[in-house]
Amino acid sequence: MAAMARRGGLARQYQMSGWLFTAPALLLIGIFLVYPIIRSLVLSFYSGRGMMQKFAGADNILRLSNDPVFLKALGNTMIFFIVQVPIMITLAILLAAALNNPRLRFVGFFRTAIFLPCVSSLVAYSVLFKSMFSVDGVVNNTLMSLGLMAEPIGWLTDPFWAKVLIIIAITWRWTGYNMIFYLAAMQNIDRSIYEAATVDGVPSWRRFLHLTVPMLKPVILFTTITSTIGTLQLFDEVYNLTAGIGGPANSTLTLSLYIYNLTFRYMPSFGYAATVSYVIVVLVALLSLFQFYAAREKQ
Repeated sequence: MAAMARRGGLARQYQMSGWLFTAPALLLIGIFLVYPIIRSLVLSFYSGRGMMQKFAGADNILRLSNDPVFLKALGNTMIFFIVQVPIMITLAILLAAALNNPRLRFVGFFRTAIFLPCVSSLVAYSVLFKSMFSVDGVVNNTLMSLGLMAEPIGWLTDPFWAKVLIIIAITWRWTGYNMIFYLAAMQNIDRSIYEAATVDGVPSWRRFLHLTVPMLKPVILFTTITSTIGTLQLFDEVYNLTAGIGGPANSTLTLSLYIYNLTFRYMPSFGYAATVSYVIVVLVALLSLFQFYAAREKQ
């Protein structure tokens, strides 16, 4: 009995030591992660300007359906998600497949060049894009010199082309990031599988569609979910390329930029801004669950 008591005391001592070691990290997580989440949820049920807050119940939720700016921001965000994420994921897979070719020369240079945009300065590349896609910029001049258009495109002044510019900017910045995941996964696929398919006379495009892509399914799910979260939280590119207004005429306004404007640019409405932020939370949860469901293994 005495030996069992000593072992029990030693186990409790080890357990207490473990909690003491993790206590600083848990404290920081509680202060900077858990508390803001709970506080913002409580704040979403309040309304008022600045610090003059009063409990409003579900008024902020009802306000969403009558807010044309919110509906515009929601529509823009979903357009960016529906259009940009599939394009980026497809390009990332194709680039990874091309760079996985053992006969490709200068492969290190190409991998670095494609990955480099995601580690470049956001402000620097935004300024560069604004210069390149201005009315008299290099993009319009090149397209006109090739005879592809008769007059310059208003990339930053036309609502449609402004959306296209944002999609181009996001795709340029994050395609290389996703490509690294696919390239790492492809390099872990047993080469004997491809050799057997080649011996059986399977063409290269069928090997890609029926062997490579199915074996990349877990990585595709991961990158799709992370890209979904990033696109629904899109802020940096829109803020820098449109000077923080989401123009022209709110055509590039996203939910995150609208939250920023509600909090810092317009008369502060913290409660309503918190409510809009939870719209992003709900969208991320629903879309992630749908993607998990679509990618499940069929029995």
